[in-house]
Amino acid sequence: MQASPVIIREAVETDVPAIVALFADDPLGGHGDTVDPAALPGYRAAFRRISASANETLYVAEREASIVGTFQTMVTTTMTARGSSSMIIEAVQTRADCRGQGIGAAMIGFCIEKARADGMRLVQLTSNAVRKDAHRFYERLGFSPSHIGFKLKLK
Repeated sequence: MQASPVIIREAVETDVPAIVALFADDPLGGHGDTVDPAALPGYRAAFRRISASANETLYVAEREASIVGTFQTMVTTTMTARGSSSMIIEAVQTRADCRGQGIGAAMIGFCIEKARADGMRLVQLTSNAVRKDAHRFYERLGFSPSHIGFKLKLK
């Protein structure tokens, strides 16, 4: 039996609890995400900031009216490469019980096609160094580990 199609759409505020549940169920992320109702106002405020941004978009992937994945895109324009724009993909998460079903590939494929249609020079993402399976996944999709990223935690 073939799985039902994955529908990718922009997230709406009512999706926030399901999106948060995806992140809270991630043992490798280490971001401290939680489904505790006391944390929901902070997540809703973040959603509103993302939604208000002209350069950021939060998406969900649905299958059979259930949210099975999420990701966020950002567009950045730099003076390098003759002032070109690039798409950055962040916070890619597939529901644990749905991994290996093509959902992640559908989400990344959506990003690549959108970037092409919007005339972007490049699509890039970072991945936590401990996520070896994710690294293999991204490489299968054509990404190459060309740079080393650095972070400085402030909180």
